[in-house]
Amino acid sequence: MLQQTQTDRVVPKYLEWMKTFPTLEALAQAGVGDVLKKWQGLGYNRRVLNLKRSVEMIVKEYNGVFPKTVKEIDTLPGVGPYTAGAIGAFAFGIPSVFIETNIRTVYLHFFFKGKRKVRDEEILEIIERTLPTTKKNTTTPSRRRDTPPQLRRGSIREWYNALMDYGSMLKKTEGNENTRSAQYTKQPAFKGSRREVRGAILKRAAEKRKVTVDDFKQYVSAHPVADIMSELTEEGFLKKEGKAFRLA
Repeated sequence: MLQQTQTDRVVPKYLEWMKTFPTLEALAQAGVGDVLKKWQGLGYNRRVLNLKRSVEMIVKEYNGVFPKTVKEIDTLPGVGPYTAGAIGAFAFGIPSVFIETNIRTVYLHFFFKGKRKVRDEEILEIIERTLPTTKKNTTTPSRRRDTPPQLRRGSIREWYNALMDYGSMLKKTEGNENTRSAQYTKQPAFKGSRREVRGAILKRAAEKRKVTVDDFKQYVSAHPVADIMSELTEEGFLKKEGKAFRLA
């Protein structure tokens, strides 16, 4: 839910979501339509479809137990290495290396002053080198000098929480440092976009039993509504019934 959505919008939706789907099994067994209705208002609907597919995979392949390694978490639909690293760190205390917008801000500010088009690979190298460590066993004669210090598993959550809070503060005091990132792209306007049409179709489908292309005449001149409906069907959001569509 927090991917590309502000926390103040997420919190009430999250609390309501957990009341409706309190367990992995409850979400896995729910219909796509019911899940999508609860997601309304958060946008980026691919996230909820990936969430449901991930839960179905956990129930089927992991016997309902959430995987506890970054490698396994990374195999879940829609997760990817950065989200897998974050889950590993915050949920399981794994000293994983990952990056997100506020963390990126901190490292750009302190390690790449004035540099533009900074790649995440460059930042990740420094994140790995600056993870909190302990010098346990450094006096052991058999310890090789090139062996990295042991990571303090209990401190990784606090470390990343601090980085995120600090990055948030920097954005308010120093401006958006992320514009110097090679990954930076300006979010296109939602109004009049294809994303607006997709959202409108799914919202109407959640409110009505069926929808047709004629329900969205206001968008036809700018967007191929029929193609978008077919696209949503292929992705698993809708099912086609004659000339109409309904939530899958």
